[in-house]
Amino acid sequence: MGVSNNITAFLNMIALLCSIPIIAAGIWLASKPGNECIRYFRWPILILGSLILLVSLAGFVGAYWNKQGLLAIYLFCMALLICLLLVVLVFAFVVTRPDGSYSVPGRAYKEYRLADFSSWLRNHITDSGHWIKIRTCLADSDVCTKLNQEYTAADQFFASLISPLQSGCCKPPTACGYSYVNPTLWTNPANPNADTDCYLWSNDQTQLCYKCNSCKAGLLGNIRNEWRKVNVILIVAVVVLIFVYIIACSAFRNAQTEDLFRRYKRDWVR
Repeated sequence: MGVSNNITAFLNMIALLCSIPIIAAGIWLASKPGNECIRYFRWPILILGSLILLVSLAGFVGAYWNKQGLLAIYLFCMALLICLLLVVLVFAFVVTRPDGSYSVPGRAYKEYRLADFSSWLRNHITDSGHWIKIRTCLADSDVCTKLNQEYTAADQFFASLISPLQSGCCKPPTACGYSYVNPTLWTNPANPNADTDCYLWSNDQTQLCYKCNSCKAGLLGNIRNEWRKVNVILIVAVVVLIFVYIIACSAFRNAQTEDLFRRYKRDWVR
């Protein structure tokens, strides 16, 4: 195995190692409560990470055993995957840029407005067609029931940093003026006209605020926070992969030159 192929094999090991945090981020993203109810948001990162791992492994095999055809396929596929990763990264950054959160006096947690999130997220996740299935999925999860196990007193709950999903779906908007009984049981609204969600709130534990716009906003808030964390991993991975790819291209050209030189030398000796 020539020097250039040694370099390419080593670089492919680095690319293979880069795929591990991408896959881990994909698994983490897929396991989050909100994403469990949105199927097409669960798998893109995990699939991309797995493909990068397989392509890097193919590149390592091609470099180690000097399979020039396999190396050429590796370079083409890796360029495609890097481009796809860049597209996902830029797209995720753009659609998760609007925050949608606002502070509530006397509360440590924030509440969320649906209109303040990106139109793409609203149209593709919280429209009526998708939301019925998502709402049913959320109601079957333990997102809200966990709050009753963690908090009992009102001051303890108000000082907590609950997730955007829990803030939007498990309690009524603070502006409604409901009285706290427990995290998922509220009575006697003092200002029911403050928000349309005030009338949609239900103490039925299978209903709560799953029909509310605040619940939709809370889900988008969860998605935004999770994708922002994943974006950090993707940025680092893309930078490393681009660096590895540039050197791998140079090493591939050098390997071809070395191969041509060896053939010429062998023919000349004959």
